[in-house]
Amino acid sequence: MSTDANQPGLQRASTGIPELDELLGGGLVPGTLTVVMGATGIGKTQLGLQFAEAGRRQEGERGILFDMTSRGDAQNHADYARRMFGWNLKQRRVDEPYAPGDIWNYERMRSDYFHIFERSGRRVSIQDLDHDQWQEWKIELNRKLDQAIAFYYGNFVHGVRRCVIDGVEPTEKASDSFQFHVFDYIYHQILHKDADWVARDLFRIHFRAHEGEVQSHMYDHRQIATVLLYTSHEVLLDELLCRPIESGDELANANTIILMGKVRDGLKMRRALHVAKHRGSRCDDGIVPFEINEKGLVLSSQ
Repeated sequence: MSTDANQPGLQRASTGIPELDELLGGGLVPGTLTVVMGATGIGKTQLGLQFAEAGRRQEGERGILFDMTSRGDAQNHADYARRMFGWNLKQRRVDEPYAPGDIWNYERMRSDYFHIFERSGRRVSIQDLDHDQWQEWKIELNRKLDQAIAFYYGNFVHGVRRCVIDGVEPTEKASDSFQFHVFDYIYHQILHKDADWVARDLFRIHFRAHEGEVQSHMYDHRQIATVLLYTSHEVLLDELLCRPIESGDELANANTIILMGKVRDGLKMRRALHVAKHRGSRCDDGIVPFEINEKGLVLSSQ
């Protein structure tokens, strides 16, 4: 694996798809954000699971899945993971109790999947809420974020170095999406924050009692690779290529953007992807067809 010139010694994170790694000049850059964008059913979740599974081979621990679906049921992560890899996802519940000392217990805290909006209704836009409802929602969200910190920190101290955030649904304006508000908190206050400060947010008044364990379980957040799966209104790849970036749109902050959509092939439509942005190294600027089979996403020959 190649390394990023701005982060000496850090390996590129394999996507789990060798041909896609080659398109990306060796893989994804740790410590940065990758956005995978495309319509429902195009194959984003399969790609995310392949990336998470690749952690088992590269870092010795699979990646984790953070589900932000709120308008409907959760994605079919468990079915896909079982069928593709024989991987039985261990879910952490939003109301699952734990004691501070449990964090250091691998069997207790190591989990694969967390659905933050589980049993929270069917809203993704701030415009769906009046002022009072928005205030109530933020109070409820703060409780859920405490559990999210436990989920992330409880995995990172046990060797996890990659995460997939799925279920971000389209809104009329990206800046109106409370899913993006939540993602912004997760990314900057957990994923891009020094481990001891994440621990302070988690333990609060109990931090001093666990400071020794915190220091002995330090990890480097610059080694964590994050993939955000972002559902678009646009179905065609050409439409995604022409899509303007709005205020509040996470595409503006991404190191890498992979677009997935339909393209016309004679009288048929096919799936194809394009690496629209990739800071840090060369990348292929072609439009590459792919297929979805029982093992996930497979790039096709032209």
